[in-house]
Amino acid sequence: MNNDDTTEQRWLLLIHQLPTKPAYFRVKIWRRLQGIGAVAVKSSVYALPASAETQEDFQWLVKEIAAGGGEAMVCEARLVDGLTDAQVRALFDAARDTDYAAISEEARGIAAALDIDESSEKRAEARSQIGRLRRRLSDIVSLDFFEATGRVVAEGLIVELEARTAEDTSMASPSAALPADLNPLAALKGHVWVTRRDAHVDRIACGWLIRRFIDPDAEIRFVPGKGYVPKPGELRFDMFEGEVTHEGDRCSFEVLLGRAGLADPALQAVGEIVHDIDLKDGKFGRDEAGGISSLIAGIAMSEPDDAQRLVKGAGVFETLYQYFRARRP
Repeated sequence: MNNDDTTEQRWLLLIHQLPTKPAYFRVKIWRRLQGIGAVAVKSSVYALPASAETQEDFQWLVKEIAAGGGEAMVCEARLVDGLTDAQVRALFDAARDTDYAAISEEARGIAAALDIDESSEKRAEARSQIGRLRRRLSDIVSLDFFEATGRVVAEGLIVELEARTAEDTSMASPSAALPADLNPLAALKGHVWVTRRDAHVDRIACGWLIRRFIDPDAEIRFVPGKGYVPKPGELRFDMFEGEVTHEGDRCSFEVLLGRAGLADPALQAVGEIVHDIDLKDGKFGRDEAGGISSLIAGIAMSEPDDAQRLVKGAGVFETLYQYFRARRP
């Protein structure tokens, strides 16, 4: 399935000029632009995806700029030459991924502090910090127009902290709900697997793992990430609130390995590489991560069709798996 929408992307462009003084006014407008999620596509030209809400945001900003002695106009545009829709969407994703990375870093700091002292006082303090993180995450999500990958990491870390510090210690992570079976592989067979469009390393690796070791006949579908309601028989992976997704500092591939009961050391090595590429935290320090990251990025850049990304990516991960199997004593 092609991950391009059937409808043509329309953009709103704010073209503005600000007075050189006072300096605080320029900072104020810059912060307002950040606050509504706009990104710069050219000097003094900011973009938002066209909608009634984003148009209203820009209209208020135009009035504010004019009141401060500047000039501004808003136009609706379709990109014809130069920047492509995909490149502009990538600018939005990069901005949100930076925001999500800050959330993830703070969440890891809270987890590290709990590792040192998990007394009731520290847990209560952590709950307050996690509440603030959750609110910040909600604010970022409201500006995440194209479902940046970093949200899955941040969401997983916060969910893990919430479960760890919950007053009711029996509370389980929402993503833990999977069919129960004495044979974990059998419980995962016969389902339709669903994930977000625009597949990258974690989703591509999970797709290979599903068809290679869990269910060779598995159907994998690509859907919009936001607001997707799973149908009976579907299992969501690497998706917000998915049945198999990030948990704490583990990427979806690592979680899926555990759910499937796959303890093959070669698969564990592949999982470490996927982790280092996806979470960018250097946890395992795998030397192979840089090269594999470039290969997967090349596949994603050259192949717009998600199903074909899985096919091409499967070759990369199969080769990597066989390499680690050959090295095993």
